[in-house]
Amino acid sequence: MTPGDSGTRLAPTYAHARARRYRRPGGPWDRGALDHGFALGAVSVVDRHGRLDAAALGSLVDGLAGRLRAAGVRRGQAVCWQLPNGAAALALYRACWRLGAVAAPLHHRMGPSEVAAAVGQVTPALVIAGPDAPAAEVPGSRVLRGGGEALLELFAPAEPVPASGCPARGSDLAVALFTSGSTGVPKAALHTHRGLGYKAALMACVHGLGPADAVLMPAPLAHVSGLLNGVLIPATVGIPTVLMHAWDPDEGLAAIEAERVSYMGAPPVFFSQMAASSSFRPERVASLRLVSTGGASVSPAFVDATAEAFGCRVKRTYGSTEAPTVTTSGPDDPVARARATDGRCVGEAELCVHDPDTGARLGPGAVGELWVRGPELFVGYTDPTATERVVARPGTWFRTGDLGSLDDEGWLVVTGRLSDIIIRAGENISASEVEAVLEAHPAVRHAVAVGVPDEAVGERVAAFVEATGPFDLVACRAWFAERGVTRFKTPEIVVRLDTLPVLAAGKPDRAALRAEAARRASVGAGAG
Repeated sequence: MTPGDSGTRLAPTYAHARARRYRRPGGPWDRGALDHGFALGAVSVVDRHGRLDAAALGSLVDGLAGRLRAAGVRRGQAVCWQLPNGAAALALYRACWRLGAVAAPLHHRMGPSEVAAAVGQVTPALVIAGPDAPAAEVPGSRVLRGGGEALLELFAPAEPVPASGCPARGSDLAVALFTSGSTGVPKAALHTHRGLGYKAALMACVHGLGPADAVLMPAPLAHVSGLLNGVLIPATVGIPTVLMHAWDPDEGLAAIEAERVSYMGAPPVFFSQMAASSSFRPERVASLRLVSTGGASVSPAFVDATAEAFGCRVKRTYGSTEAPTVTTSGPDDPVARARATDGRCVGEAELCVHDPDTGARLGPGAVGELWVRGPELFVGYTDPTATERVVARPGTWFRTGDLGSLDDEGWLVVTGRLSDIIIRAGENISASEVEAVLEAHPAVRHAVAVGVPDEAVGERVAAFVEATGPFDLVACRAWFAERGVTRFKTPEIVVRLDTLPVLAAGKPDRAALRAEAARRASVGAGAG
């Protein structure tokens, strides 16, 4: 079935039981659809096309929901879009929820092959794309040329659907968020209305957000961070959200200054780049009072430097697409613990550490695999083969694949990952996916991709290859572009070796290659 047909009702692969305690009266799951929990009185959105006040945004969502319904979108069906940040993407989320449909946004930088794989997983009733996005080539897709209000022009006029007409229940699926796993194949993590509604309300409280605040969101709304901090929290609190269609540190500074932005949740690279800009001045960011960030490059030194530069509180966090913002710190927590760790569990989330080989639970201070459970946890993937890390037994624990330790008070320190995932500026990159693309090149016999620590973006991709012919950084970039791979996954260091180093078991010695890549990066060697 192609987009534009009636679509199919999206059903999750439920990989864990729902904990009954979350359903208790007045508990985390005692809530309805997301649309019913929004405080929309002061919600406005600012993007590159201008500003929509609360009335205009509300009218857009009402009208868009009516036109989507007239176009055949029904409760439980998916709607995909591939758009940069803006009012259009925000309105599509809310219009889907108004109908009980499942929002399935595609990262605006996804390549053609990734778009095809993602769309094939959810069989959407509709696909909407920007004119230059690969999703625009999907049969039956509708191409948006303009801002949020131009969305209405893609459909025939229809009766608006007000919030009172929402048929969704709290247990219904709300979003399908695509994430790269260890295989590199996009898979959709599925979240419900009540799980996301709980998380947004909790984080608004944990962050202490109120009517005087405003949010800046530079990260993609197709990410769980963009969804939570750029869409859900502002709507829950009833505050303005400023959406950047593409990141530029000078434009970020201008937006903070002009819109009196007070809260920003984003990867660390955004803050370091603004602080390093020649146009940075403390008075331009005087309104900013809270920064929430996480990732491999967040250290106590980063926290100190960012807090001093921006004159605000900087919070470390830990979470994932499957379990958003599991840990952070609160205003009453010790500053020393908050800067030296990735926080501790908030709300009803729980973390424990297990031996990754035996599954045995480990005590305070021991490093092992992090397991998480809580009402914000996703309910499964669209791909049944992707659920091997979910523990399908009572207790609802999810094996994250991340390594870390907990002290006796529950403070978390994340130390690494079990799988070969490289995280660049908040984007997950599968090493095996990069290797598969490299080895598809006629001159490459074998390839290993590793992450190289980088202060600016966390990690960069380095590739080591055994090749039968010429293959360097220029050839690598051309090959990845030809294959339609997302640009940020393209290696930035390419090293040709006669023989790749291996361990006694015959597996690539990734530790040795990481050390070599780091050495080459330190001397500025992009290829060899």
